[in-house]
Amino acid sequence: MMNLKNLLMRPLRVLPSSLVIVVLLLALLGFADATYLSVEHFLGVIPPCSITGGCEKVLTSSYAAIAGIPVSLLGVLYYLSIVIGVLILLESKYITKRVKENSEMFRLSLLLTIPGLLMSLWFTGAQVFILHSYCTYCLGSASITLLLFILSIVILKKYGAIDTSKMN
Repeated sequence: MMNLKNLLMRPLRVLPSSLVIVVLLLALLGFADATYLSVEHFLGVIPPCSITGGCEKVLTSSYAAIAGIPVSLLGVLYYLSIVIGVLILLESKYITKRVKENSEMFRLSLLLTIPGLLMSLWFTGAQVFILHSYCTYCLGSASITLLLFILSIVILKKYGAIDTSKMN
């Protein structure tokens, strides 16, 4: 717990713009995937699943919703939160120059990848061990979340937080 506190309280350091852009692109890709699944859910359509062939079983299972809310809609909110955190960071760098306050929002976005990864692990485990079927879109989202988590750990560990005034 002390290590986590140290990561969160470290002084701001330089963060390469390329890392921020990669986080943004991954979050946008995840957002598109989750949005597609959400739209299909509300239209009552099962998306085609040619690679794994198990989308119908996964997307119509009891694991596809929590309290009546489609898991994909929760994914939309998750990825949107990360996109907003990145956009706030970029906006502070190039428009308002309120870097310190806005870098905290980005840091919070990065921390969202922890519960995101835990949820992805649960749902992937449900596909593997309970349903014995695989949803290509769900596995894609889980992969994106894993990559976002790894990038978040690298950013928080190597760069502390973010000082965009020196982004290169």
